Amino acid sequence: MAQDNIVATRNLTKVYRDFWGRRKKVALRALNLEIDRGEIFGLLGPNGSGKTTTIKLLLGLLFPTSGEAAVFGKPATDVAKNERIGYLPEESYLYRFLNAEETLDFYGRLFKMDADVRRKRAGELIERVGLGADKKRILKEYSKGMRQRIGLAQALINDPEFIILDEPTSGLDPIGTRWMKDLIVELRGKGKTILMCSHRLEDVQDVCDRIAILYNGELQELGKVSTLLEDEARVELRARGLKVSDDLKRDLQAVLDKHGGSMESFGHPTTTLEELFLRIVEESKAHPGRRYLPAAEDAATGK
Repeated sequence: MAQDNIVATRNLTKVYRDFWGRRKKVALRALNLEIDRGEIFGLLGPNGSGKTTTIKLLLGLLFPTSGEAAVFGKPATDVAKNERIGYLPEESYLYRFLNAEETLDFYGRLFKMDADVRRKRAGELIERVGLGADKKRILKEYSKGMRQRIGLAQALINDPEFIILDEPTSGLDPIGTRWMKDLIVELRGKGKTILMCSHRLEDVQDVCDRIAILYNGELQELGKVSTLLEDEARVELRARGLKVSDDLKRDLQAVLDKHGGSMESFGHPTTTLEELFLRIVEESKAHPGRRYLPAAEDAATGK
């Protein structure tokens, strides 16, 4: 595991078996993955693709059938490393009879934080997630979006280095979604490493540096979002200060300058992450057993 890696997996495989030990489901097959320090990494895939299994293996909640996973250079099965991890599950299992302050105090105690540190940290996080006016209300009275906010606060109570967010924008309205995405980017700016799973592909496209797409437990695609979404078969030209006209349309390539315009960008336009995701899934259905292989990418790029 390189020093700049937070997570590294090698041939990580998980097979679920029935009561008699017979193979029931291959949830994850030979996953090779690295997550770099300080990046926002997106893990995508339809239901049953292996995302949740991957997270549970990284947290040490499951043991691999074969292969290995390391977090902070330690085996993922070493649960002591979880003190440096914050986790927001898709469904936050919080005590609904506690209020926000009591909830964060409870989780702070689990990390053996001093009482003064717990109170200060809890107060800061409650304000940071926008629940200052509702901190005395019990969680049973919270909306789903409010529970998502307090769930994020509990994931940050220990000031973790590595944060795992499973569907972080679930239950949030568009304003709350934008707030969540801005906060995720802000956390990266503070040196945090984030693993984000989401079905809302536009959210992943907005904030993630790199993504991996899983299908049927196999890695189908991996790379930088900007590179994967680039459409190399087309060229895009953007200009400002101009009004569309037939004359401009005829003369644009040759005499753009005479119309008083300025070039803002020039390069390959991108498709959308949603279109890429659906294409990968359809190709995976059409070619069973297809799996992303780093060697194939290196051969194609000449590296």
